[in-house]
Amino acid sequence: MRWLFRLSVALVVLVLLALGAVALIPSERVARLATDRFEAVTGRELTIEGAVKPSLWPVLGVETGRITLSNAPWSDEGPMLVAEGLSIRLDLTALMGGTMRITGFELTRPEILLERSEDGVPNWEFGGSNGGTASAGMAGAETPFTLDLAAIHDGSLGYLDHATGQAVQIGGLEAEARLADYEGSLALNLSGEIAGQAVTASGSVGNFDKAYAGEVVPVDFAARIGAAEISFGGRGGVAPLAAEGQIEADLGDLAALAAVLGFGAPALPEGLGARSVTLSGKVTRSADGDVYLRGGRIGLDRTVLTGDLDLALGGVRPRVSGNLAMVELAVGGEGGGEGGGEVGGGGAAVAGWSDAPLSAEGLRGFDADLGLSADALRLGGLRLTDLRARVTVDAGRAVVDVARAGAYDGTVLGQVVVNGRKGLSVGGKLDFGGVALQPLLADVAGYDRLIGTGDLSFDFVAGGGSVAALMRNLDGQGRLALGAGEIRGIDVPAMLASMDASQLGPSERTVFDSLEAGFTIERGDLFNDDLALRSPYLRATGGGRVGLGARDFDYRLRASALQGEDGADRIVVPIWITGPWEKPKVALDLEALAQEQLGEQAKAAEDELRRRAAEELGQQAGESLEDAARRKLQDEVDKQAGSLLEQLLGGN
Repeated sequence: MRWLFRLSVALVVLVLLALGAVALIPSERVARLATDRFEAVTGRELTIEGAVKPSLWPVLGVETGRITLSNAPWSDEGPMLVAEGLSIRLDLTALMGGTMRITGFELTRPEILLERSEDGVPNWEFGGSNGGTASAGMAGAETPFTLDLAAIHDGSLGYLDHATGQAVQIGGLEAEARLADYEGSLALNLSGEIAGQAVTASGSVGNFDKAYAGEVVPVDFAARIGAAEISFGGRGGVAPLAAEGQIEADLGDLAALAAVLGFGAPALPEGLGARSVTLSGKVTRSADGDVYLRGGRIGLDRTVLTGDLDLALGGVRPRVSGNLAMVELAVGGEGGGEGGGEVGGGGAAVAGWSDAPLSAEGLRGFDADLGLSADALRLGGLRLTDLRARVTVDAGRAVVDVARAGAYDGTVLGQVVVNGRKGLSVGGKLDFGGVALQPLLADVAGYDRLIGTGDLSFDFVAGGGSVAALMRNLDGQGRLALGAGEIRGIDVPAMLASMDASQLGPSERTVFDSLEAGFTIERGDLFNDDLALRSPYLRATGGGRVGLGARDFDYRLRASALQGEDGADRIVVPIWITGPWEKPKVALDLEALAQEQLGEQAKAAEDELRRRAAEELGQQAGESLEDAARRKLQDEVDKQAGSLLEQLLGGN
């Protein structure tokens, strides 16, 4: 690290030149001279405890006891550096010839603390407002040196960012650095442990003289943290921190890696990084901290995304923007399960909705604005093709606007919202046009008995921590309109002809020319009262409840079999469907049939009474019974009045 080399060179120059100049002065006095000069240059207090052991020949060097380097004035976390000992050795012959060759620089059991303040100021910046005369050009190209070996043994390195709360601690730190040529490459090797995970890293910094002066130079490194591996080759600089090059990463268990690096573990969904994350492409880190990926290839579980991304780190949350394309994207588990079972048969019931926990916590860790295209998409059980959509994420709320997508031989448009701000809720509005309903219902709900092509539109909202909870809490409304199709598992015309409700089974079917229905959904139950099914020889209306959460039926049909060439003669039978989706019961609705018969008898009695009344009242064509009664009454009144008048006149 640049600050470490500058400290080292400053310390070497101050201590060793003091030794050469005042060889006869006591070592404690020499140490005091060196630390005073160090504090004047850096603005930091350097304390050397115990004896200082100098050597002049054949190696110019010094060994110290415990050393302590004070932290930045704004920090209250304790010293920046504490070490049990420091050893520095120089090649005296080279030094006398005008060349600084450091043959050894060792820190024993150092505890190093790197910090960033809430304002983004690092504690490894010396001089300036922190005091001291250190500057960006200090000990630069005017003080060339080489380094046979710099080593840290049994150390620890901590990093604390007060702005983000990120905290990382490396223990058991072993590090080595070598620089054979001041204008050549610096080689680095490191090993240690973070949160129980082994850490190894190696790399090189080319054109060290330019890097030391803060310029951009060739850089490459490779690191392994637990199961995660990452490598980078390109160019980089540290004043300011910037990089550009090719990155390759296999992040392995991302949750473990996040814990190691001091971040909250991302709760990524199945299919979007829950098991593995890989990354490759050209990456650029700008001086302001933003990161750009070009020609990127991102692997999330079995999903591979390609495209360009921008990552802005200056806001409340990281913000990702760009465009991504993929061949196939799979998110979440399968949908409805094992199909619709066997109507009235002996098929085994399938399991209900999954109770496996779902979480959208990962959405709270970043914001996003992404253009998305996919040749194929599986979202739970729903399967789409040729998808074109835009995904935005804001403070844990994701909105997917579907501009175009193929769906089950048709199309789908609309919007889906996933809200993870507090728990998990989903909602949206979707319009399916010209879709094949059987595979759609089979994939989404595990129900495959309704066959037909048509339109389906609905809006919905639900909340819960699993698929089962979401389905039980589902609310919404919509409408279905199908063309020609069939209902598998039941033969309604045969049932009407035989008045036998046993016309059930996988080989039975009811064919229709059209089917339409509107519906509302309340707390996981779908309610409908306007079902209309039509075929040349059958009409059916219906209404009732379909349990989307409970996966059951309580639904009544009123089926009419049309007879005769004109379909005027009808056989009407009410049908009652109850029970689970996997094994529903279909029976004649005897209650409705009895009510219908009572209604017919009452109507017949009413018709007979009307007929008798018409005869007695002498009802005329086009005249209502009420008018006939009035006319009859008026005739009687007139007749009685005339008779009374005749009697009165005859009496005079």
